[in-house]
Amino acid sequence: MFLEILLGVAAWQIVARKKRPSFGDLFRRKPTDRSSALGEAGEAKAQAALRNSLTALCGADYHLFNGPIIIEHAPGAAFPTAEIDHLAVTPFGIFVFETKNWSGYISPASVPGFLTRTDRDGKAEDRRSPLEQNRTKVAFLRSRLPSLWPAAGAGLLVSDDAHLSPALDSDLLSLSDLPHWLRARRDSYAGIPSIDVQKATEGIAVLIETSPAAMDAHRARVAR
Repeated sequence: MFLEILLGVAAWQIVARKKRPSFGDLFRRKPTDRSSALGEAGEAKAQAALRNSLTALCGADYHLFNGPIIIEHAPGAAFPTAEIDHLAVTPFGIFVFETKNWSGYISPASVPGFLTRTDRDGKAEDRRSPLEQNRTKVAFLRSRLPSLWPAAGAGLLVSDDAHLSPALDSDLLSLSDLPHWLRARRDSYAGIPSIDVQKATEGIAVLIETSPAAMDAHRARVAR
């Protein structure tokens, strides 16, 4: 794996300089201005790709929630809520997707739960992995929904300028990987009774908040 990362970075002619994350980075506030606009554009791009891929695979038998999606996974904690970028209900599983509109070479980091993004100028920084961000969200859904409804998560790296290391976890995807990933999930759950999409959607709807007010309250807590 180390050799794959080294070769990928060499292809970019990079000399990496790592910026180590602090504990506070785990709960840093949402980016604003240009970064926020890039994030919103990435989420819109991912939502469109998800809808296209799910329609091709499932026809009309799926539900893709529209954001914002807020869950209260830890009542009474300092950070009781979490934001889900994309939430899909299919006959073969319930899927949480975290979107990142990062450019550059994306590879595993030496810090657990993080990825390293290296730009064309050789500047490298460690950023929290979308899989790590999804961990509590997927666990929340698994704890509240029937065990026969498989729940899983993936990270979508949506920028056309993102280059993914082959050493990354297979649940970290470019948008071109998405159709294959969904087919693989469908095939891996073969033999399990199909999910009633309407029933599952109704069950999930009582667990989430989708109002702008809920989003504002969540972001205000995270920004404190």
